[in-house]
Amino acid sequence: MMTITEKEIINILVDHVEVKRQSVGITIGIVDKQGQRTFAHGALANNDLRPVASDTVFEIGSITKVFTSLLLAELVHQGALRLEDPVEKFLRCVEPPIRNGRSIRLIDLSTHTSGLPRIPTNYRPRDLSNPYAEFTLEKLREFFASFSLDRDIGVQFEYSNLGGGLLGLALAERFNTSYDLLLKQVVLEPLGLANTGVVITSSMRDRLAPGHSRDLRQTSAWEFGVLAGAGALHSNLNDMLQFISANLGYSESRLHAPMSSMLSITRPTGRGNLRVGLGWLIGNYSGRTVVWHNGATGGYRCFAGFARETGVGVVILSNTCTEVNLDDIGLQILTESQL
Repeated sequence: MMTITEKEIINILVDHVEVKRQSVGITIGIVDKQGQRTFAHGALANNDLRPVASDTVFEIGSITKVFTSLLLAELVHQGALRLEDPVEKFLRCVEPPIRNGRSIRLIDLSTHTSGLPRIPTNYRPRDLSNPYAEFTLEKLREFFASFSLDRDIGVQFEYSNLGGGLLGLALAERFNTSYDLLLKQVVLEPLGLANTGVVITSSMRDRLAPGHSRDLRQTSAWEFGVLAGAGALHSNLNDMLQFISANLGYSESRLHAPMSSMLSITRPTGRGNLRVGLGWLIGNYSGRTVVWHNGATGGYRCFAGFARETGVGVVILSNTCTEVNLDDIGLQILTESQL
């Protein structure tokens, strides 16, 4: 049962697109024990007035990190590796730093407690419309050749795109494959997420919503290359709702155990009661335990989360990257929902 009505959700979308001018097109999906509902408002682009819908494809930015951590959790569940494994055990291409005789472990990367900065210090993109495309493996080697950790590993939370990307790279190197192919085999195909991936298929491209900047101008797509595990995924509302449904236990999945394990190990973030699990952020909002993550690239914003007490999940995908994020909308729906 929802205390926030469908009419109120539609009003939120209309206000976001037409009044506040915060998006060209936006979709919202809600899942609970009764099923799924989807809502959409706006267009694919200013010059393409086809309406956005539940099958419209968006970049999902940093929600990719949740998938990367699920990949880690499932490989641990399979016995292929351990959370405590040092990342250099699998990396052949770069040499991450150690501090006081301790190596950065896979769990440290997943929980943003590796001591690595948000972005590499030699990250100086010339093309701000596609900033990560220039950050090659050679650039990553250059960074680690001159970088030293200034605090102990596993002690302090610092959100790190570098760490998320390095985790994806290490897992791919462990199996001598690409991040995209490994994720597809281990996570996406078992969950039936045919419209989620780093590489856009021809079917996905037909339904891709171009990204837009804060002034509602169309922007370039982002390419993450060596740091794909940090933010390179594309998806649509249907796939993301299926993903959240699996996390809530509404659909049968062999990934149920690793999904649960992602929330069983948490570390403080230093931001009130907000903690970090494997990939997910976990906080208490109005007495509800909410598991969530957001994402943003140059032309998109998104939110995905669920409330454990009520079994309600929310996904929001927008084809515009404005200063106003979507967290407040997602948290409002989750905290105003009840059994």
